[in-house]
Amino acid sequence: MAPALTVTVERWPIAGRFVISRGARTEATVVVATITEGVLRGRGECVPYPRYGETVEGVVAAIEAMGAAIAAGMDREALCAAMPAGAARNAIDCALWDLEAKRSGISVAARLGLDPKPLVTAYTLSLGTPAEMEAAAAKARDRLLLKVKLGGEGDAERIAAVRRGAPQARLVVDANEAWTEASFDNAMRACVAAGVELIEQPLPAGHDQLLTTVDRPIAICADESLHVATDLADLAGRYDAVNVKLDKAGGLTEALLLVKAAKQAGMGVMVGCMVGTSLAMAPAVLLAQDADFVDLDGPLLLARDRDDALAYPGSLVSPPTSALWG
Repeated sequence: MAPALTVTVERWPIAGRFVISRGARTEATVVVATITEGVLRGRGECVPYPRYGETVEGVVAAIEAMGAAIAAGMDREALCAAMPAGAARNAIDCALWDLEAKRSGISVAARLGLDPKPLVTAYTLSLGTPAEMEAAAAKARDRLLLKVKLGGEGDAERIAAVRRGAPQARLVVDANEAWTEASFDNAMRACVAAGVELIEQPLPAGHDQLLTTVDRPIAICADESLHVATDLADLAGRYDAVNVKLDKAGGLTEALLLVKAAKQAGMGVMVGCMVGTSLAMAPAVLLAQDADFVDLDGPLLLARDRDDALAYPGSLVSPPTSALWG
């Protein structure tokens, strides 16, 4: 029986609001690609991201357009050649990995030579006033690693407030391109004072030449500036680490190549996520087994998760069961 590709749109409520420098959301909209072959089913979840010119409708259309090719037996390598990197390709690529595991009876982890273990994941604090963020940090103070969303003006006060709220937690910050040349030094000094270990994408992608001339006492991580392995060459001299996300890379297949290339280039690796369910996180947990930083807390930001969800004991995220993915 030929494989059949279908696509669905799902909306999952966020617990409270999720706020970054580009705006706030109260629900996560995800797109799920499902490939069925007889009684077998492979699934992949993606999150269309407007920052990269993606819409839900556009991603759905791009997935549906691959239906005939999937029915004809397209594999992951051909998929990567046929589609650009992005959310749509990620959903299909991960669905193919899942289906291959179901066909063969061999898990994705085993195919990758992994004996996956639970990982310490960051827990994200949304952007807010210093008082709001201090209160949020105090509630999360027992978590081992906090990821702090910053927004530009007032960031020095925000990061100091978070450190007061969670005096023992390890900290990484994510400015989502909100810093400027004028604010950079003050924000960097505040991060140093707070003991921050990593700063994600402080300056806008394509407007980050300042990073070649300033001291970087804290490692700078490329997020919006990096999507696929061929982007790495453009980051030399500006970034010390990369944030690898399946939705940016266009699937686990490309993300594995990207992580390998980044490590060969001597760069640190964070494996991150958009706000989605455990189905989106499952392949990323395998990708992150050798990462320096793990940021796969998407389901923790939701009011509810799907069946067979990942386990999040304490500050850890556990590998997926076969009932969920892979």
